[in-house]
Amino acid sequence: RMRTVPLRNLGACLAPDNAWIFLQGIETLPLRMERHCSNAKTVAEHLDGKAGVEWVRYPGLNDEKSGALADKYLDGKGGSMVIFGIKGGADAGSKFIDSLELFSHLANVGDAKSLAIHPATTTHSQLSEEAQSAGGITPELVRLSVGIEHIDDILADIDQALEKALA
Repeated sequence: RMRTVPLRNLGACLAPDNAWIFLQGIETLPLRMERHCSNAKTVAEHLDGKAGVEWVRYPGLNDEKSGALADKYLDGKGGSMVIFGIKGGADAGSKFIDSLELFSHLANVGDAKSLAIHPATTTHSQLSEEAQSAGGITPELVRLSVGIEHIDDILADIDQALEKALA
């Protein structure tokens, strides 16, 4: 059982090159996650109360319950995801995404680089407004997966994209 369960769940051993690449990623994961979390928290705080931003969701930001859960399950870190509502709805959300220069417009999350997406017009665009709403997708929602770039570069990109989207 000790041999068959891991083989069933994980597969046979990795090829040497794949194992080496996997190990390289695991060795630096704690450092990268510290930077992801630090950058994301700074982005959330930067967006909170900013003109042109309706709301911000990030564990622990203006919310004691999510802060307690982040403390309990995430070692006090809120992760690398920040979602916010941009004033102007879907049109402003699309313009914001199109105006970003540092962020990549991708649906995946957790990359070392910063990623952004406007779910209402991309990943969930095939759904009706009612289905989107039931799934928590609103026209103003923008999702950021904050990377490990220098925080000043991240904030500058967000600010210039907000300015263009709201002009």
